[in-house]
Amino acid sequence: MPELPEVETVRRGIEPLIVDQVIERVICRVPKLRWALDPDLNERLSGQKIQSVGRRAKYLLVRLEEGFLIIHLGMSGILSVVDAEMRPVKHDHVDIVLSNGYCLRLNDTRRFGAVLYSDGDVNKNPLLLLLGPEPLSHDFNVSYLEQRAKNCKSPVKNFLMNQKVVVGVGNIYASEVLFRCGIHPEKPINEIPRTQLGKLVVEIKTVLQEAIDQGGTTIKDFQNAEGKPGYFKQQLRVYGRDGEPCVSCYNEIRKIKLGGRSTFYCLECQK
Repeated sequence: MPELPEVETVRRGIEPLIVDQVIERVICRVPKLRWALDPDLNERLSGQKIQSVGRRAKYLLVRLEEGFLIIHLGMSGILSVVDAEMRPVKHDHVDIVLSNGYCLRLNDTRRFGAVLYSDGDVNKNPLLLLLGPEPLSHDFNVSYLEQRAKNCKSPVKNFLMNQKVVVGVGNIYASEVLFRCGIHPEKPINEIPRTQLGKLVVEIKTVLQEAIDQGGTTIKDFQNAEGKPGYFKQQLRVYGRDGEPCVSCYNEIRKIKLGGRSTFYCLECQK
């Protein structure tokens, strides 16, 4: 599943190509993705100019003259800007045709993505209302993390992946952050001292920013808006490396299931 760095990479790729363009029409080739597509989407969007492309957590927010388009890539979504005359291929489910001759096209093999129209204050949309702070913002700091962790006994990895605590720290990056901090993924969050919580904050920001700078991580079928892979995979220290030697101590990287997700760690380096 595309995580925050992948979604931010897509945002940066499509923004200069679609901002200030007028939507000429919307083509929906299926009735629903994760949720039903609005049958009036073409009517709502046609004639509107795209003003900006933002991101909240893993949601892309396309600001229009009236309202927002909320796009989620789901498990396998690929969002790209292509020539409007390019014939769609299998799983090309939604086209947003633009006045510059291009279209914003969503290909989604598993149909777990979403294309939703939202009017009014987008931050009050039910999908966004209860989300935690952005990890790269000033609102995500050690004082905030300490307050949220105080009475919580959840394993630290599950805690970091809770979108109500902080958004966008998905499975890949949670494993990488905990390795850099030397923290065992099963350790209860309320047992982690403030000094280590501070290190968690620093490493979350560092790892996510590094991944954004590298264009995300290529796991299975992620592509950016230009159809290119991300390169952060080359810097992964534990994720997907079970059975391989640790880059620090050369002991074997372990793999366990935690919260239903594959979790990778070094038994020697992470306590």
